[in-house]
Amino acid sequence: MSSRRPPGICASEITPESVWVARRRFTRDGILAGLGILAGVSAGPATAAADQAALPTITNFTPSDRSTDEPQTSFDDASTYNNFYEFGTGKADPAAHAGTLVTQPWTVAVSGACAVPGSYAVDDLIRDSQLEERIYRLRCVEGWSMVIPWLGVPLSQVIARLRPHADAAFVIFRTLHDPEQMPGQRRPILEWPYQEGLRLDEAMHPLTILAIGMYGRTLPNQNGAPIRLVVPWKYGFKSIKSVVAIEFTTTRPRTTWNDFAPDEYGFYANVNPAHDHPRWSQARERRIGEFFRRPTLPFNGYAEEVAGLYAGQDLHVDY
Repeated sequence: MSSRRPPGICASEITPESVWVARRRFTRDGILAGLGILAGVSAGPATAAADQAALPTITNFTPSDRSTDEPQTSFDDASTYNNFYEFGTGKADPAAHAGTLVTQPWTVAVSGACAVPGSYAVDDLIRDSQLEERIYRLRCVEGWSMVIPWLGVPLSQVIARLRPHADAAFVIFRTLHDPEQMPGQRRPILEWPYQEGLRLDEAMHPLTILAIGMYGRTLPNQNGAPIRLVVPWKYGFKSIKSVVAIEFTTTRPRTTWNDFAPDEYGFYANVNPAHDHPRWSQARERRIGEFFRRPTLPFNGYAEEVAGLYAGQDLHVDY
C-alpha cells in the first residue's frame, strides 16, 4: 500500500502532539492557582471515579518486580486520551464511542503453525497463566507517553501452551472487525481489520504481556477490552487492542501502519530517540499530566532487558 494520509483527516489528527492537553492543564492550573485551590484538584471530570468504579474489580493478581516506580498517569487521562481508530481519529473519540463494543462473550481464534489451534474464550486462553500487575511506560509515536498499571499475563506462557511449530518465527494479532460496533471502521481510514505482528522471540520476551485490566479493574472498552497486547519497549501502535485472532507464521507478516506508511511506521517500531519520524523528532516526549518534555529513552527505558534481541541489526533500517 502506498504512503498516504487517511481521507478526510487533517494533519493535526494523524500527527497529534498532545500540546492541547498540556495547554489545557496549564490554563486550568493557572486559574486554580489564582483562586488558591490547586491542591487536591482532580485531574479530570467528576465522572472519572464513577467510570472506574463501574468496571469489575480484578482479584488474585500479584505485583510484578518488572514494574517501574515512576508516578502513574491518572485513570482519567489514561482512559480518555487514546488512539483507537476503530472508534474515531480524535483522542477523545474512543471514550465517547466505545460503549457500543460488546466484550462478552469474546473468543480468540488461534491458527497457523502451532499444535493446538482453535477458538478460545479469554478465560481459557489465559488459564493457568500468572496474572500480574505490571506498571509499564507506554510511549506513542506522536510524542506523548503514559505510565499505566496493567493487569495481564506473560504472553510467553500462553504461547508455550499453544505449542508453535519449530519453524514458526512470527506471531500475528488481529483486532475485531465489526463496523456496527466500531463506527470508525465505516470509513476507509486504514485497511481493516487492524493487524500487528511480533517476531517470536519478541513475543516470548518476559516483558510482553496480554492485558485484561488496568488500575485494578477490567479494561475499559476504549483501552482495548477485553484483551490486548502490551509491548512496553515499542511505540504504542504495536500494542494492539481488542484481539480476536492470534496466528503463528513462518514469514514476517504485513502490519497495518507499516503497510499504510512504511517510511513512517516500521515493523519493529522500537522506541528510538535517534531515529526520527519523517515529520517530527522522537528525541523528546511529553508525559501526559506534565507540561515540560523529557528526553526519550532508548527502548522506552527497557534497553537493558531487550537490546540484545536486536544485536547486529541496524535500527535505522529495521526501525
